[in-house]
Amino acid sequence: MAAPESWLNGAVAGWPGQRRLRASAAWPAAARLSAPVEVLPKWLLFTPLTIQWFWLGFRYGSVTLPSVVNPGIETGGLVGESKRACLDMIDRRFAPWVAETAAVPPGADPEAVRRAAGIGYPLIVKPDIGWCGFGVRRIADEAELAAYAAAFPAGETFLLQRLVDAPFEAAVFYVRHPHHVRGRVAALTIRHLPQVSGDGHSPITALIAADPRLRRYADAYAAVLGGAIDRVPAAGETVRLAVIASIRTGGRYEDADHLITAPFETTMDDLCRSMDGFHYGRFDVKFESVEALQEGRFTILEVNGAGAEAIQYWDPRYSFLDTFRGVFAKQRALFAMADDMRRMGHRPIGWRALARAHLRQRRLIKMYPPSN
Repeated sequence: MAAPESWLNGAVAGWPGQRRLRASAAWPAAARLSAPVEVLPKWLLFTPLTIQWFWLGFRYGSVTLPSVVNPGIETGGLVGESKRACLDMIDRRFAPWVAETAAVPPGADPEAVRRAAGIGYPLIVKPDIGWCGFGVRRIADEAELAAYAAAFPAGETFLLQRLVDAPFEAAVFYVRHPHHVRGRVAALTIRHLPQVSGDGHSPITALIAADPRLRRYADAYAAVLGGAIDRVPAAGETVRLAVIASIRTGGRYEDADHLITAPFETTMDDLCRSMDGFHYGRFDVKFESVEALQEGRFTILEVNGAGAEAIQYWDPRYSFLDTFRGVFAKQRALFAMADDMRRMGHRPIGWRALARAHLRQRRLIKMYPPSN
């Protein structure tokens, strides 16, 4: 068995391609508008990653081996896990760090659930089994909530979550080897919402068309904004074009490891160690300011397990080579840690069960109401 120290030092302390950006304290004005990998078709982007995954599976004797890194999560969080169940793993003493969330099971009255949970409007609704923000919507009132529930797949659960209206969002990647008492924040990525800034005379449509990144998603923004897309925002007014800060909606990711501080990392580690059976994953959080984040003050929206992507490598400052080098290293580290956990007695999920979970998730995603 590899010593845990060597695994952490080699795989977590500096995934290849990451260190060169850590010294950058601000987003450079000349940064590329699109990450190199964004221009690739999805099938072309994921083909080399899939090939490496199956090679690692052959090398370690199991393509589902990473499912063991989080014994407390269904499939280890590779795919199809319950978002509510992941949030519920966090000990109640850390409730102030978690956005209030309530599940609406099949047949339940969503308005009654909302009232019982004390979640006010506007709020966020999302599928309990989801991916990349599909089905996530901001809901303004009871009528919109009823419409969402009516359009949601029958027999499935969705979640109501308090709207956290903090101005900043980040993805926090955490890793703790089971032989170690403490873990660490392996990566911190700022997620920028797709938005435009008004100039006092141009309609939103023109502002979108003038942005090389956003104009690729113009049809989606038109569907979300409706007639409001022709409005002329005031000079300096910021107009958000989507609820979720995802690349698939025109969002932008910024590697921000330079913002990691000891108080922030200690808070994350204490919180993660309160989660029985959790060692590896990504947290989506919101925060009021950089200073607040560095002091350990933030609000958790979601917990993602072993299937979480290393999205810091989608920073436009990374080259193709750096991106693939980093993601390949992340997958190698994941299998290495899973191998150690298997030696400790944990057993991976069977490939048939994993395939069923994957196919179910893919089927549901196609049925969810559109995000906004």
